[in-house]
Amino acid sequence: MPYFRAAGQRLEYAWFGDKSSNASTLVFLHEGLGSLSMWRDYPAAVADVLGCRALVYSRAGYGKSDHATFPRSLRFMHDEALIVLPEVLKHFEIQQPFLIGHSDGGSIALIYTGSNPSAVRGVVVEAPHVFTEELTVSSIAAALQQFQKGDFKQRLARHHSDVDHTFLSWSDVWLRPEFRSWNIEEFLPGMRCPLLVIQGKDDKYGTMQQVKAIQEKCGSSVETLWLPHCGHSPHRDQPEATLSATVRFIQNLMKPQRR
Repeated sequence: MPYFRAAGQRLEYAWFGDKSSNASTLVFLHEGLGSLSMWRDYPAAVADVLGCRALVYSRAGYGKSDHATFPRSLRFMHDEALIVLPEVLKHFEIQQPFLIGHSDGGSIALIYTGSNPSAVRGVVVEAPHVFTEELTVSSIAAALQQFQKGDFKQRLARHHSDVDHTFLSWSDVWLRPEFRSWNIEEFLPGMRCPLLVIQGKDDKYGTMQQVKAIQEKCGSSVETLWLPHCGHSPHRDQPEATLSATVRFIQNLMKPQRR
């Protein structure tokens, strides 16, 4: 697996689709316990249908990338959006990408786009967080118990070189009392590109209040897709519906604008 450096850390990455394509670039931002490998074949599927190239990388602390600083800052998603992601895009000379973010990755996409209104062509977010909910905290506490006692740790270990560091650095920051006040709604009015929000109706890490806040405060057009029988990972729980909606949304934005 190749690596590059951003913000002083070595990060694993992979390209999917046609890297030489002149079409827009897709940049995938994984969930809070995700990694390059945990996206599985989804980035390749999206890139192939659209005829685009897609960049996927593991943030520090995930996959085979360098460790993240422990304990994490309460602003760790801000840092990923405002410090690391700009360096990633600069390193690969990516301009006007489509950002596709899942969970924490969706939050990072919203922060970056709200801070750089003209830098992104469109955003797709699955199960994003814009503020901390009690449901999220209680579900992460339950996940910690599963990690310590069940086979959850073994399943995660297939995707991370140091699974204890990955899980504990993530759960620690979310379970700190001071993280209850974490909120990124201030970035929503700054968004100027179209946004698609995909949310599972059975998501145990977030409620419709997250989507409602985005709809009410976003400075650009917002499309929503509510998926039944779907938890926190739409591209895994409802892959066909998620792929179809994502492709349709991006294809519409790739069409030449009429004058």
